[in-house]
Amino acid sequence: MDEVWKRDEVESPCVNICVIHPEARLCTGCYRSIDEISLWSRMSSEERREVIGDLPERASQVVKRRGGRAARLKR
Repeated sequence: MDEVWKRDEVESPCVNICVIHPEARLCTGCYRSIDEISLWSRMSSEERREVIGDLPERASQVVKRRGGRAARLKR
């Protein structure tokens, strides 16, 4: 029974912070594009590894805003 859940595939880099940055058009949680997120389940392991390899470079493209709800709650 446990064999069903032991699959040899690249896991998703999703961290459950699913917000698309308005300028960069990347998720602020995992840094994937909308296309990459929607195609993830159909990508090959090689394609997934390539995307995951590119993610660290994308972090600088996503500048998080300093205002918003969190800033208002601190007042």
